[in-house]
Amino acid sequence: MYPVSGAFMDAIESNTRKYYWTGTIVTKNKKEYAFGNEDIVKGSGYITRQCCGSNEIELGTVYAAEMGITLFSDIDRYTLDEAEVRIYFHLVLPDGTEETIPMGVFEVSEANRHIKTLELKAYDYMLRFEKALKLSASGGTTYSFLLMASTECNVELAQTKAEIEALMNGKETLGIYSDNDMESYRDLIFYVAQVLGCVCQINREGKLELIPYGISPVAEVTSRHRYDSSYSDFVTRYTAVSSTNLITEESEYYALDPDDALTLNLGVNPLLQFGLKTTRARLITNILNAIAVVDYVPLDSTTIGNPAFDPMDILRFSGGHADEKQLSCITSITYKIGGKHSLKCVGKNPKLAAAKSKNDKNITGLLNQIEAGKIVVYNFVNASPFTIGSSNTEIMAIAFTSKEETTATFLAEILFEVSNDEVIETVSGTVTEDSENEAGETVPITKEVSFTYPKIGESELTVTYKMNDEEVKTFYPKKTCINGKHILTLFLPITQVIANSENTLSVFFKMSGGTLTIGESQIRATISGQGLVAGIGDWNGRISISETIDRIPIAQTAFGYDAFTDTAAAIFPRLVLRPITQPLTRIPITESEFSYHRLNERVTAVEVIKTFTMDKDFPPHYDQTVVEVNEDGAFCMISDYVFVSSVEEINAGQMQHLTVNTEPFERVEKMEVTMC
Repeated sequence: MYPVSGAFMDAIESNTRKYYWTGTIVTKNKKEYAFGNEDIVKGSGYITRQCCGSNEIELGTVYAAEMGITLFSDIDRYTLDEAEVRIYFHLVLPDGTEETIPMGVFEVSEANRHIKTLELKAYDYMLRFEKALKLSASGGTTYSFLLMASTECNVELAQTKAEIEALMNGKETLGIYSDNDMESYRDLIFYVAQVLGCVCQINREGKLELIPYGISPVAEVTSRHRYDSSYSDFVTRYTAVSSTNLITEESEYYALDPDDALTLNLGVNPLLQFGLKTTRARLITNILNAIAVVDYVPLDSTTIGNPAFDPMDILRFSGGHADEKQLSCITSITYKIGGKHSLKCVGKNPKLAAAKSKNDKNITGLLNQIEAGKIVVYNFVNASPFTIGSSNTEIMAIAFTSKEETTATFLAEILFEVSNDEVIETVSGTVTEDSENEAGETVPITKEVSFTYPKIGESELTVTYKMNDEEVKTFYPKKTCINGKHILTLFLPITQVIANSENTLSVFFKMSGGTLTIGESQIRATISGQGLVAGIGDWNGRISISETIDRIPIAQTAFGYDAFTDTAAAIFPRLVLRPITQPLTRIPITESEFSYHRLNERVTAVEVIKTFTMDKDFPPHYDQTVVEVNEDGAFCMISDYVFVSSVEEINAGQMQHLTVNTEPFERVEKMEVTMC
């Protein structure tokens, strides 16, 4: 909760309140625009912050806050890319004074111009951590990792070294090795916050802050402050955590006694993979103790609003159907500028965990295993029938994931039935008949005759492969089909599957001269190979819909035109050349006095620690307040050097006698470093 006065809390909870919102926009070229209540389109402004997803309590989260607003403004939208927006809430107290609180710092990601208004969408500084992390192996304390991420991504750290070390596992030394899946600094601070038993938030001043779960309520929300509320009939609690050990490739389970509530799955944390087994057990047990304080009632509530509330604030709800003996934690909050506020506390029902055995919990979160020489198979069976004609129709799509660079094999067997189109065939020939001539004699007469009859033709089936939506243009299997039932076997070697990639193989059928019908469950296909990841069986949330539109005939239309009338003329303009003369007299250059301003001189010195050696007499760490990492990634002492020189006016005639007094030279250091 943002620190406010008691008068603010009394005024915000009173039956009537007087307030207004303001803000500033600062572009990248430092041009500032201010706006107030009268510039905000009513009902358009909002700020959304969250620390958990929509289902359950989480650790280490790095959600970015979102701000949206529409202004009556003529600011050029092209100047607002990455512009900084600051929002403020002003509350008028009963004595006539005002108390102002900041509502956040945001960077514009999208600006849309309407006729009279400007629509902005912006996010806080959490997106700055989406910067590539080039860190293959490293070690240090949790504070050193956070400080490095903050420095590299230009986001100030809200907490001091002492405050970070006071958190759970705050004084532990962690290690990162090359075998990790961290791609950005956002991933790094996520895993560090998970080790500390916290979530990450960008506070209202734009600083990175790590917040643990708590049990002390900051305020009470009574029934007269709520428009509507929905409370769960259970309390979310955690008594166990599971974490995957990358070395042993199994999930480890840590629980309190009694273990009668939910289990939090930490997954694979790269900072918890190496070191002694006892060290890993101590770290994860501390994380368990940090999450064990969670004892919250999930809820959804719409309130009159208190802009001082933040995610991770503990509230007590009373009155109506609320249970004032229980607590809730704000996991998501939406501030509506000039309107209602929405609060949410998520959580799962711990009663559901009682149905699971300990073995079930150990299975949860198991690593997708990959072993040398192990062949992983992905299966496919069609769930619906197909009727295929002359248009390319997708009959299957198999998604598979590779952990390393490898090859795979596609095999399929398809049962289908073909109904060919009828064709009309014409046969021509001659016949000889006897006929009487005028004399009554019988003579042979030859006639040309032709007749037609229907015939069942043959159809051609064409198979097309697409890998990741790219058509395989070097291989088109074809099959000539007659009327009846058929069996088709397909084979395709898949080469050069890159490491750590998700791929999709699609197969398309096209039938010319007939119709092909595939029944339900009549396609059986597999993709198999070494180096593929097993256990990826959950639906990925994608729904693919395709529709085939046959050729649309366009009837012939007569082409016509009106008469053309045209005229042409050639005109030669008269070119008149007029001479121009300009006399110039001699330009005299007179003697001018030469002068210059006073000269000031500054001398700076920089010391860089290229090596940092420690032995048993010195602890394996350094003080972050006196040693820093410069822009080149080297250690250096934080020192100030001050040079004071005398100032003397120098005339033109004294240039040959120019001297600079360099006394005194003063050096001020902030530290003493003892090195081996």
